[in-house]
Amino acid sequence: MLRKIPLALWLVVPLAFFLYFYHLGAVGLFGPDEPRYASIAREMAHSGDWITPRLWGEPWFEKPALLYWMEGIGFAAGLDTEWAPRLPVALLAAGFLAFYWWILRREFGCRAAWFSTLILGTCVGYWGASQAAVPDLPLTATFSAAMLLALPWVGKREGRFLPAAGALLGLAVLAKGLLPLVLAAPFLWWSRGKSEPPGGQFRMRAVLLAVAVAAPWYMLCYAANGWPFIEIFFMRHQFGRFTSADLMHEQPWAFYAPVLLGLLAPWTPLIPLAARRTALRDPRRQFLLAWVLFGLVFFSLAVNKLPGYVLPLLPAAAALLGAALDEASNARRWLACCVLLLVMYPAVEPMLPAAVAVGTSRAPGPTLQWTWLLPLVLAVPVWLLETRGRRLAAMLCLTLAATAGAVYLKLAAAPQLDRRASARSLWHEIEGRAGGVCVGEVERNWRYGLNYYSVEPLPDCAREPKPVEVRQSAGQEPHAVPLTLLLQPR
Repeated sequence: MLRKIPLALWLVVPLAFFLYFYHLGAVGLFGPDEPRYASIAREMAHSGDWITPRLWGEPWFEKPALLYWMEGIGFAAGLDTEWAPRLPVALLAAGFLAFYWWILRREFGCRAAWFSTLILGTCVGYWGASQAAVPDLPLTATFSAAMLLALPWVGKREGRFLPAAGALLGLAVLAKGLLPLVLAAPFLWWSRGKSEPPGGQFRMRAVLLAVAVAAPWYMLCYAANGWPFIEIFFMRHQFGRFTSADLMHEQPWAFYAPVLLGLLAPWTPLIPLAARRTALRDPRRQFLLAWVLFGLVFFSLAVNKLPGYVLPLLPAAAALLGAALDEASNARRWLACCVLLLVMYPAVEPMLPAAVAVGTSRAPGPTLQWTWLLPLVLAVPVWLLETRGRRLAAMLCLTLAATAGAVYLKLAAAPQLDRRASARSLWHEIEGRAGGVCVGEVERNWRYGLNYYSVEPLPDCAREPKPVEVRQSAGQEPHAVPLTLLLQPR
C-alpha cells in the first residue's frame, strides 16, 4: 500500500507541516485585527452566543461569523491563546491545497496540478496569510473552492459540482459578506446562454444552497440586533469600504498590481509563460484569467485598499502559472529567476519586525549578507534538472528551498517581531501586578493586544489611575512606568 503513495507526496506533507504549523505560536497575536477577532471568538465560545459577535461585551458587526466560529471551536477545544485562533486557519489553508490539487488534476492533469499546488502553497501571500487569524484566508479558500468547482461547467457544461460550489459560495459570504458575490461575476458571464441538461437545474440548486448556507446567520443576527446590524455591517463596512476614505486605508488606483506580483513571489517570474496567447485558448484558462483581472480591477476601483484583499486571486493565478509551466518546452531561465528571487527571505528578515511595528516606510533597508549567495548555489541543480527533463524534481527542489526560506524567516524574525509588534511580552511583564496597572495613551494595536491577553480589559488611566501606567512614546513599544516615576519633577 505504501508503495502506491507518490514520492512527491512523501516530500510535500512534511513541507506543509513546516510551512503552515511549525512555529505557529512563536509570535503573539499582533496588529489590530488578530487580537480583536480572537477576543470575539473567545467570548462566543465562553458565552455560548454564536450569533452576535461581541467585543468585550459590546456588539461588533465588522465581519460575518465564519472566522469567529472557526476560532471559537479552537477555544472550546482548550487550545492556548495563539493556537486557538491560528490553528483553524492553518488547517483550512492546508486542507484547501489538497482540494486544489484534486480539482486541477481532474481538469488539467497530474503534472499541472502538482506545479500549481506547489506554487500556491509556497508563495508568500498564501502561506503568510495562513499564519494570521484574520478572514482573508477563510474567504480565499471558500470562494476559490466554489469558483474551481465551476471549471467543469465552464469547460464541458458539466454541472454536477455546481450545487457544492453554491454551498461553498455561501460559506464565503459568511467569511466576508457580499464581496464573494461580486468576485463571482466571471462565472455569471461564462454561464450566460448555456442551457443545462434535461433535469439538471444545477444552477438553481447552487443558488438555493448558497442562500441556505449564508442566510440563516444574517437573519438571526438581524433578529437579535435590529437596524444597527444593517447600518454598521452593510452600510459602513460593506459599501463604505468601497466608497469612503473614513477607514483610512486609501491608496492610489495602481496599488494592487505590484502587491499581487509580490504575493506570488518567488514564482512571479513564471508570469510570461502564462501570458502566451497559445496558453489561453482553453475556456477554463480564460475563466481563470478573468477571475484574476476582474478582481484586480474591482479592488483597484475601491477607495480602501489593503494587501490582503487580493488574496482570493492567488489560486487562479497559481493555476494559470502551473498549467503554463506544464506545457512549456523549456523553462530553465524562468525557474532560475524564481530561485534567485529567494534572496527575498534573508533580505526581508532584518526589516520585517520594524516594518510590521512602525510601517514599511520607516523600516531599515536591507543589508548585504553572505546568505544572499545561497540562491545562486541552488540555481545550478534546478537548471540541470530542468535541462535533463526532470521538471517535477526541479520544482520540488525549488519548493524545498522556498520552505527553508519561510522557516528561516519564522526563526530569525520571530523574537523581534514578538517584542516589537505583539503585546504578549508586555503582558507577561505586567501580568503579576495587573490589578495595579492602567493603560494610558497607546496605539490601538497594543490596546487590542493587551485587552486580549488580559481577558478583562485593563482600565484607562484617565478614568481609573493605578500605581503603574502603560504608556507609549511615538515610534516606540509601550512600557510600564510606575506612577512615582511619572510624578518626579524633570
